[in-house]
Amino acid sequence: MQESPARELFEHPGSPDEPEQNIRLCVDNQLMAPNSQVTGEQVTALQDAAVRHYLETGEHDPNVHLWRGDNFMEAEIRTDKALRGALIAVVKNHSDAVPNPPIVAQSDFSAMTRSKIAPMVNGLFPKTEQAQVIALLERSAVFLTTGNIETVLTSAPWLSTAWDLANLYLASIGAKALSPQASAIVGLSEETTCYVSIEYLLDPNPEPFSDYLVHEAAHVFHNCRREPLGLKHSRNHRYLLEIHYRMRETFAYCCEAYSRILVLGDTPARRLALLEQHAADYRLTDDSVDPEEYQDILREAVMARNGWKHILKRCSINIARGCSQTLILNADT
Repeated sequence: MQESPARELFEHPGSPDEPEQNIRLCVDNQLMAPNSQVTGEQVTALQDAAVRHYLETGEHDPNVHLWRGDNFMEAEIRTDKALRGALIAVVKNHSDAVPNPPIVAQSDFSAMTRSKIAPMVNGLFPKTEQAQVIALLERSAVFLTTGNIETVLTSAPWLSTAWDLANLYLASIGAKALSPQASAIVGLSEETTCYVSIEYLLDPNPEPFSDYLVHEAAHVFHNCRREPLGLKHSRNHRYLLEIHYRMRETFAYCCEAYSRILVLGDTPARRLALLEQHAADYRLTDDSVDPEEYQDILREAVMARNGWKHILKRCSINIARGCSQTLILNADT
């Protein structure tokens, strides 16, 4: 009797570079079915392969549940728990290998977050909404430290996000990353949460016109609905700010650069000089942003009394669609 391809997998595993394909093959051939003849040793081997693949790449197949349960949901929960547990254990091992991890003196993260995002919120929202939006952003910013990294990895909404956060944290303390392909970033956003590396606390502005926290906070505006915050809303104004999808990165980059120009320039002449310096020196690496449009919006903002409203006007849904009506509240030009 000829052996099935899946059965051969156990005897001839094939390429170690394709563990996900091998695992998928086993499940497709129903070797994990309750009435299968798969041994406990073979199941363990598949589980180990899945863990290794996840730790090396951050990838896993959500339709493959190598940790069995009484139903689909229980199997999914057990799979998630197993992969996260392995991730947390490896992060702890890598962290313990760092002899002198950086120490962050900052303890009041909320106060620091407020000082960074308050000018942007005050410029974009009416006074009646500013306190609620600032409070939201204070809660949204999560700084990755040795004290909370395990909790963050456990509660991250997706396994891929947890893997990215693990690498972000490891890089920030000088530990070995899980993979050479891990992105070199100081933070990331997931829905309405901004995860920030302690590198930001040590040096929040490595470049004169960069501020990661402001950039990511700007993304919260189009991800968070107004109704749960008790803010005035309508069918056409459901989110904090109605930013056109195509303009979301442009909006965030403009808010980031404009916030820095305001901090560094205490006079109109100084701000114009900073704008020229920015145009000459700064190079966007994000292909989703039109550099000329970005510079034009930023110039318009710097020339105005309330540049925040001009950034919003240029990036809002109605303006991006060529409509005359805007969703701007209490515009102050």
